[in-house]
Amino acid sequence: MAASTADVEGITGLLKDHLSKVGFEIYSLKVGWYNSILPPSLRLAHRDDSLAVVVLSTPAMFEQAFLPFLEERGCQGLSDPIDQCVKRCVSSAVSQCFPGQEVDVRYDYEMLPSRKPKFLAQTAAHVSGAAFYYQQSDVRDQPWAEKKMFGVCVHPRFGGWFAIRALLVFGGVTVGSEMQQPVPPDCVPSREGRIQLLEAFNFHWQDWSYRDVVPPVQIYSQKQKDYFSTPPAQRFALLKTWGFLPRDGDRPDTPPDTRSQAAGHG
Repeated sequence: MAASTADVEGITGLLKDHLSKVGFEIYSLKVGWYNSILPPSLRLAHRDDSLAVVVLSTPAMFEQAFLPFLEERGCQGLSDPIDQCVKRCVSSAVSQCFPGQEVDVRYDYEMLPSRKPKFLAQTAAHVSGAAFYYQQSDVRDQPWAEKKMFGVCVHPRFGGWFAIRALLVFGGVTVGSEMQQPVPPDCVPSREGRIQLLEAFNFHWQDWSYRDVVPPVQIYSQKQKDYFSTPPAQRFALLKTWGFLPRDGDRPDTPPDTRSQAAGHG
């Protein structure tokens, strides 16, 4: 289906109606914007004019979606509670908004058989205009010699207090030239600021300071900070102290995900 601007707004509007009330944001993009800056091995196997949507979680998601999810599920058989909460929220929205439609849903924690991620979350956020992806190449006269510095996205309202959770590709919806690629807000325009951001993210990510590179309108609650500061293998024990008691045999068979903050997981 060839989609007009109104059609795109209708699709994103439906998702926003379902997901914004539980702490998520929605941004649209064309697959071609994403594919054009990546090597063939990392591109999406969809037409360049296909419509896609990237889903972000805001600080509100923890209290509006995650804790109610735990109340309902009681940690039953969850490999990673946050991942399962996000999957439930997104899949429920897709099934209710687009029954019978072709929607390729990819989550930030999913890997291909090649061990490559199913999508590059920060790249998707950047090309959609949701958040600026600051990389080592964005710093003039780099002070790190040959050292590899991982990049990080900054949201114009939340700074680093957000996460990129999913990419939805509407394979049956194509968009034309009337859909123009937005430029993500450059919240850290100076060389010095970018150096400070990347060093805080790469060397001191546990102290949360990189997230405050711009004044955020909202940050994680103390309870949310406590959760994400806890090593993944110990989070079930933490949830137990909060009253979410996993039943015997409900622990995951494999160790919980141990990805770093560089994956945008928290």
